[in-house]
Amino acid sequence: MKLLIASDIHGSETHCGKLIRACYQERVESVLLLGDILDGNKGVAEMLNSLSREKNILCVRGNCDYPTDQAMLDFPIMAEYCLLFVQDRLIFATHGHRSILNLSPGSILLHGHTHAPAWERTRAGLIDLCPGSVSNPRRNSQRSYMIMNDEGFIWKDLDGRSYHEFNITKSRPG
Repeated sequence: MKLLIASDIHGSETHCGKLIRACYQERVESVLLLGDILDGNKGVAEMLNSLSREKNILCVRGNCDYPTDQAMLDFPIMAEYCLLFVQDRLIFATHGHRSILNLSPGSILLHGHTHAPAWERTRAGLIDLCPGSVSNPRRNSQRSYMIMNDEGFIWKDLDGRSYHEFNITKSRPG
């Protein structure tokens, strides 16, 4: 399975357009959006609705996502979290603005909210990953997204250039 993971579009049509182009260039099967999607922008809603007719879109609610945004979209965005299982690992996807469940060591926490890419193993043994922000990066980072494949995660800028990889098969808890 190949999944594109992105966060914090914040209603930017320009950057959403680049993200959608990346979905097709990467030939992903599905897209996981980690919140803060529209900021009320109908143009971005139309772009994402069009994408949802060709790709599966999973989404979690960010602190800037509201029922009025949901009303413009053809796919659900109001879930607080999403659970995935990949290679016997639990992946807990959330926006990151609320408290996190107690996850077992080796679990993967995917989140947005900080607008800065992250890849680290926490003291609790979690793998903490953030794709950064599509529209408004922080901490001297670039506009970015992640690709998840069978081997792990690849961080890319909006032009599709890789700048970091995290291999989950080599990162087993131990």
